[in-house]
Amino acid sequence: MLTRRQIIYSGMGSVALSSLLHGKGELAAKPPHQAAKAKACIFLTMEGGPSHIDTFDPKPKLDALHGQEFVRQSKFASMMESGQRYYVKTPFKFRQVGQSGLPMCEHFQHLAKVADELCLFRGATAESPNHPTALYHLNTGNKFIGDPSIGAWAGYGLGTLNQNLPAFVVLPDQAFPQGGSANWGHGFLPAHYQGTPLRAQGAPVLDMQPPAGVTAAMQGEDLELLSSLNRKHADGHPQQSELEARMESYELAFRMQAEMPEVVDFVRESAAVKALYGIGQNDTDAMGRRCLLARRLVERGVRFVQVYASGWDSHDYLDAAHAARIRGVDQPIAALIEDLRRLGLLDSTLVVWGGEFGRSPDNGYRRGSATWGRDHNPKAMAMWFAGGGTRKGAIVGATDELGAEAVEEVHPLRDVHVTLLHLLGLDDAKLTYFHAGRYRQLSQFGGQVIRPLVA
Repeated sequence: MLTRRQIIYSGMGSVALSSLLHGKGELAAKPPHQAAKAKACIFLTMEGGPSHIDTFDPKPKLDALHGQEFVRQSKFASMMESGQRYYVKTPFKFRQVGQSGLPMCEHFQHLAKVADELCLFRGATAESPNHPTALYHLNTGNKFIGDPSIGAWAGYGLGTLNQNLPAFVVLPDQAFPQGGSANWGHGFLPAHYQGTPLRAQGAPVLDMQPPAGVTAAMQGEDLELLSSLNRKHADGHPQQSELEARMESYELAFRMQAEMPEVVDFVRESAAVKALYGIGQNDTDAMGRRCLLARRLVERGVRFVQVYASGWDSHDYLDAAHAARIRGVDQPIAALIEDLRRLGLLDSTLVVWGGEFGRSPDNGYRRGSATWGRDHNPKAMAMWFAGGGTRKGAIVGATDELGAEAVEEVHPLRDVHVTLLHLLGLDDAKLTYFHAGRYRQLSQFGGQVIRPLVA
């Protein structure tokens, strides 16, 4: 049997120490409710609302209508439908790619090479046309702040496979998304399930190394003393989960000092792998680093990684803006899928791509404008899935001929959430937490698995 001091000197520390001393570890791996198709998820979040019409859902009818005054065809409406509006065709060419023939915008040069791994979903619908509330809805199932994020739910249900790393890690773009850190918050779940964001610039995690002269043994002794004092207080206040989470976060931070430096250091990655992700190239370096880091995290047992790519809110200059965003993510995302497949991890890793809503087939700029763009559209959007037990080279659902509304295999985002949990081996109806007098769940009030997405 190891003594406490031997545990500290061995570098186990933190939650491992807490588990040994107190008989539990809140982030310890837990069995799924059912057979899981995926062990981990990487959610590629395109903040701002990418246009389905200009990425994966071409609408040839808009070519003939371009510049004509917009006529409402159905119940479709956006918050910006006022004044004179005009139909807008896509400025991009489309072609069918892969053996499956998935339609893809011309600027997706690299993603086209892994098209047969993708399952394109055109039936998703959101509820809000506003960025912050729509992002909350995408991330938490609720349009308003305060509910747990989907990554927090995954950590609550499954724990982490690596006690030295968080269960849920977030890789933001240069700035946090609209709505801020509540997009990866723990809500009413215990605080240790919230996402851990890594910085986009500089050292991903601050204070990875202890101050000069402070050894791991000294840190361990400090933590043991702090833990004993906090434990006495916690024993008298058993309902205060925040204190328990704070203690575990101190311990986890101690353990991360041993493992995280190696995770975020790409020195052992070959030049070929870094080139695959576009690291070192102006357009793709930042996203390439996030995607490679996401692979390294799931490879080491992190359950849920969310990667943000912002700048998709193209109300004008659609041609230049969306083309630049596609170039920035195309190679890194294709590399992620290819690299996961090379390492034998794609089958056990669910990759999800999508934004908070789609875009409209019209906008309000003057006729003949050189700055055509698109407005917000929660009634139609494109998402795709890869790996993790999803179908390959398939198209599920459809939007109408203008791209205004989803019309086939239509499902609200709560069904997307239920499906994602299902692929991770979790049952939304069983993954509950008692709060404010009732059992709460990610879907809010239930949903269904989108069966055509599942292999």
